[in-house]
Amino acid sequence: MIIRPRRLRKTQKIRDLVRENDLKVNDLIMPVFIDETLNDDEKTPIKSMPNQYRFGINTAVKECEEIAKLGVPAVILFGIPKEKDEIASSGYDDNGGVQKVIRNVKEKLNDDLIIIADVCMCEYTSHGHCGIIAEDGEVLNDETLPILAKIALSYAKAGVDIVAPSDMMDGRVYEIRKTLEENNYKNVSIMSYSAKYASAFYGPFRDAADSAPQFGDRKAYQMDVANSKEALREIELDIEEGADLLLIKPALPYLDIIRLAKDNYNIPIGGYCVSGEYSMVEAAAQNGWLDRQKTIIETLLCIKRAGADFIITYWAKEVAEWLNK
Repeated sequence: MIIRPRRLRKTQKIRDLVRENDLKVNDLIMPVFIDETLNDDEKTPIKSMPNQYRFGINTAVKECEEIAKLGVPAVILFGIPKEKDEIASSGYDDNGGVQKVIRNVKEKLNDDLIIIADVCMCEYTSHGHCGIIAEDGEVLNDETLPILAKIALSYAKAGVDIVAPSDMMDGRVYEIRKTLEENNYKNVSIMSYSAKYASAFYGPFRDAADSAPQFGDRKAYQMDVANSKEALREIELDIEEGADLLLIKPALPYLDIIRLAKDNYNIPIGGYCVSGEYSMVEAAAQNGWLDRQKTIIETLLCIKRAGADFIITYWAKEVAEWLNK
């Protein structure tokens, strides 16, 4: 007997019938950059990320409303403050840009849009690192944890649904969970960047968020790109400390890590399709080297196929428009 798998590829209808994975609007999360240095009604393009913007307070709220109208279920907010210092005090300012946007969006949309807020110090520190710096330049772990917890608590007070620690300090999920519980914000979820690699794919983001380190690099706290078993250990620890959702970052170069996480843990797993992945596709498409729409859909579908339950992507709005047609 001759086995002919091609029979199930004969027409589009047959291919659709037996398709194993589908990309849906509900899979998507859209990043939004809030720039306190802009006037409230301004927005400005991000040079290294075509068609992406930094938003003032009012324009960020309008952007969130547009995202919700498209059916995209969630946004993740990043802040660029007016002032930076060595302890990221702008990050836990209750009148900060991210906090204002959370309050305003919740007032307008209530539960029609999930608001996630990134919890890290790098955008708010003068040195650009994700923690407190010792005199010898070491990024201090335990001294950083209370500040991360203060940032998360400030977002919780503003009405955030999910806080997302991205710093990769040991024990930060426990510290944040403890602080939220002690302050009666037990229903605020934690989406931990459990496996965040020290990747070269973050370059455009650091331009967008003005968060490049002023010295050294982040290899002493972000994960070694060569390791996979270490990711499982990080994930297991975050689950034990109280994480509700987990994130793998970057996504496309680390599809194997998404699959490992999905196969080993019964908890929602997300992939962050990061700025470098976005900008590479955009640059190639602008040069006519790739079919842009097909490449974007294939990229996100591959992340879904690897096991991601949700995907953070800068294409979320545009893909939602395509999928809604």
